[in-house]
Amino acid sequence: MARRDFTKFLILTSFAFTTGQLWILAKSWAAPSKQQLPGVQIASVNQLAVGNSLVFAYPGEHDKCVLTRLDSDTFVAYSQACTHLSCAVIPEPEKGRLYCPCHEGAFDIASGNPIAGPPRRPLPRIKLDFQDGAIFAVGVAQPTA
Repeated sequence: MARRDFTKFLILTSFAFTTGQLWILAKSWAAPSKQQLPGVQIASVNQLAVGNSLVFAYPGEHDKCVLTRLDSDTFVAYSQACTHLSCAVIPEPEKGRLYCPCHEGAFDIASGNPIAGPPRRPLPRIKLDFQDGAIFAVGVAQPTA
């Protein structure tokens, strides 16, 4: 390959790469920054006793989540899929954890952070809202750690 042909190849490849990057940048600016998920009623406050949990689907029908009442005023909800290999986590409020039986993983029930086993990332937290004695799932907070 001649030097001139190689230079043309480098220029065209660089142009294509730059055009692709600009296209990705333009699409990210044009897309909505945060997709608003619909609010879905999960349960009533009185339906869940302290220390009990409830499995529900949010935001899609196949996205299983778990709602746990830690005390009279504190509710937490997380995705039920372990961040290691997506096995279903089991709430164990008496031990203060969400337990993954597949690989002996565990997450802190108050924060969703991993405390044992192979999981390294926290569980996605479901944002909750309370209206007229009802509990609503209103969004998903993606873990940052």
